[in-house]
Amino acid sequence: MRLRVLSAVAAVAAAWLAVGCSASTTHPATASAPLPPDLDTAPALLKIATAFNHDYDTGDYGPVYARWDARSQAIISKAGYIRRHHDCPGAPHALSQTESVSPGGPHGTWLVHYEIGGQQLTDYWFYAHRRWVFDLVLSNPDAVKLYRMSPRQYAAAVGCGH
Repeated sequence: MRLRVLSAVAAVAAAWLAVGCSASTTHPATASAPLPPDLDTAPALLKIATAFNHDYDTGDYGPVYARWDARSQAIISKAGYIRRHHDCPGAPHALSQTESVSPGGPHGTWLVHYEIGGQQLTDYWFYAHRRWVFDLVLSNPDAVKLYRMSPRQYAAAVGCGH
């Protein structure tokens, strides 16, 4: 009887292990699938930057972070970035209006011109490895300083009650 119970337990454990292993092997393939290349054109950048700004305005921070260049992503992890924005949401503001793009920024960047509540702003983007990427360091150096802080320091600096 005892052997039969142990055999049944072993069979269940093996089944769970098989399910867990087979389920986990499908995820990396999905996650590592290459993204399609972006067109290296001004209209493509305008469309991408418009979606980027909309995602940020509406709190969809994953796609925003995915467009950051490697130097910007080295400042804070994706999970840390998303967590900070969800834990300490900024003050509500008008949705941005992405207006135009043009070449001529520093270090070969492209300028993305947009407006929020009447204030004209500019972000810096560049085309690398067949993708348009956002340069946080040039676009918002004050945010860089905030993201380098501990979560507690960040919350205090942005006036979030933690």
